[in-house]
Amino acid sequence: MMAENPDIRVELAVVGGGLNGLALGVACASVGIEVAVIDREDPARMIGAAFDGRTSAIAYGSKRVLDGIGLWPLVAADAEPILEIRVADNNAPLFLHYDHREIGDAPLGWIVENRHLRAALLARARALPSLRHIAPANVAEVVPEPGRARVRLDDGRTIAAELVAAADGRDSPLREAAGIKSLAWTYPQTSIVVTVRHEEPHRGVAVEHFLPAGPFAILPMRGNRSSIVWTERAASVPGLLALGEAEFARELGRRFGDFLGALEVEGPRWSYPLSFLHADRYVAHRLALIGEAAHVIHPIAGQGLNLGIRDIAALAEILVDGRRIGRDLGDPDLLARYQSWRRLDNILLAGVTDGLNRLFSNSVPPVKLVRDLGLAAVGQMPPLKRFFMRHAMGTVGDLPRLARGERL
Repeated sequence: MMAENPDIRVELAVVGGGLNGLALGVACASVGIEVAVIDREDPARMIGAAFDGRTSAIAYGSKRVLDGIGLWPLVAADAEPILEIRVADNNAPLFLHYDHREIGDAPLGWIVENRHLRAALLARARALPSLRHIAPANVAEVVPEPGRARVRLDDGRTIAAELVAAADGRDSPLREAAGIKSLAWTYPQTSIVVTVRHEEPHRGVAVEHFLPAGPFAILPMRGNRSSIVWTERAASVPGLLALGEAEFARELGRRFGDFLGALEVEGPRWSYPLSFLHADRYVAHRLALIGEAAHVIHPIAGQGLNLGIRDIAALAEILVDGRRIGRDLGDPDLLARYQSWRRLDNILLAGVTDGLNRLFSNSVPPVKLVRDLGLAAVGQMPPLKRFFMRHAMGTVGDLPRLARGERL
């Protein structure tokens, strides 16, 4: 790490040091770009077990990105491969089954606990001499100036950068300060997240049950454990969280089933309100939005972090290529290319996840019949099924070099 001083000059300043912000900083610093990542959270708190109970589904294309920036070797031992995915509509006899062997040897993805991702990112950041991690620190304002943007911290320090990347989350102060409007709403749903230990091995199978209140996902973790993402009506969640251990385990078991034997809830329960957001623009003068500052989607397909990783891979590629030919990182043409590249992919997946949630989170008989027949039909059409599998793996479309397994 470089020594801090009151007047810090870098090429790229990243505001927000979560999974997306740190990953962008690592990606750019790994090829020599001078980066400052500013985060309000204490890094020691971020890797604690009580900070975040969630896991992330890392698609195959995203794994390539993490490999390309030197991160994957640090999390591989804690990553559980997804070998199969089973999608079922409540108790319907028809279901959709994805098996990685239908399209090759590679897993469909991996499940990694967020705390392990954060620990790996922090370790990788410490190893990069051109990355300065400033945390905990609060950003007071970002002021565009001729030839640069100035980030002022509330302790009086300033960071001058050619470009500022906003990775400051769904309520992004930088997005608001730039006057970028967004389409947003809150779902009448909340996700309960817990880890369970079960008698039988999951064998790398991820399960998604569509229940009337919302999807109930069972995601394979290391050992005989699974992460549960239980989407429920928001009004019902406080009562469920207030249940005693035995009562809560019974409610969870009713939805989980007995196919993995006896269950034991391991660790605390977390809850996360669900919302949708899509920014009208991803860029402003010397500013680029990434991750949840630009888009927030329903977790129904587990693709939220993967969208952010593709943002990072695309922006890093554009900045590296621009820098190699002497361009200012805040050049409007570079930022326009980033927005054009990422906008369609994000809009399409946001629309698909929102539509799936609305389609499956109800029990209207005619709708249920149509969707069950649809699941069965996809399963009987191998070319279409393989396309959906590759799309879920993040290996189709206009991919950045990192997502194709190439170097920046």
